[in-house]
Amino acid sequence: MRFDNFPAMPDFPPGEVWLAGAGPGDPRLLTLLALHAVSAADDIVHDALVDARVLALRRAESTLIPAGKRGGKPSSQQGDINHVLIERARAGRRVLRLKGGDPFVFGRGWDEAVALTEAGIRFRVIPGVTSGLAAAALAGIPATTRDTNHAIILAAGHRAEDGKSAADWQALAKLGQPLILYMPMAQLADIAAALMQGGMAADTPAALIQSATTEGERVVESRLGALVEDAAREGIGSPCIVVIGAIAGLRRDLLPSLVGWR
Repeated sequence: MRFDNFPAMPDFPPGEVWLAGAGPGDPRLLTLLALHAVSAADDIVHDALVDARVLALRRAESTLIPAGKRGGKPSSQQGDINHVLIERARAGRRVLRLKGGDPFVFGRGWDEAVALTEAGIRFRVIPGVTSGLAAAALAGIPATTRDTNHAIILAAGHRAEDGKSAADWQALAKLGQPLILYMPMAQLADIAAALMQGGMAADTPAALIQSATTEGERVVESRLGALVEDAAREGIGSPCIVVIGAIAGLRRDLLPSLVGWR
């Protein structure tokens, strides 16, 4: 592998915060800039879903600060996370906020960017491979094809902190486009029912992708009307990406030749 004439990596100055995406899990899916950030940071404030193999790439003298947010489980409060980022940066540390997937796709990166801006802290955003698209692609499910769809809906499946639904599922069903759901398992029964109430057929192809790009990865093909039953029967839990729509049914066509991520 040659990197002749490759652009130089930016300096990571003390007192800055970098908001980076770690991708779906496998460290080989890190961007080069994210890898540079992990190896240069003094403090790594990381989510619970950041793979241990990614964290193992850090410098030995760097500090790991867990800041996981997991649905239905005790989680760090966003205000506390913001405080840690600001205080560490003000102490002259190189602070990396490392999130699974992409920091601006259901990653609360915007919340942290606003808090840093208000505090006068310089920051950099490092996009990552978002988990929903990566999980689908590696399972042989294309996000779009010319024959099935020209749009794709990415939606958070959990409830908002105020207890309200994160999306109007009936309205989304009426759009007639495939959905990729992040963190949907706790609300899967309600989501599936609402989609069918919105007009999506019960036999719409679907797939559950658990722990994508890790040793625990599992893919279960299903139909919208059977999603909840199939998930329970197969013991599928979080973290899980759920794909619903015609694209989910295309996987079988590729399986004879599809090489797995490993």
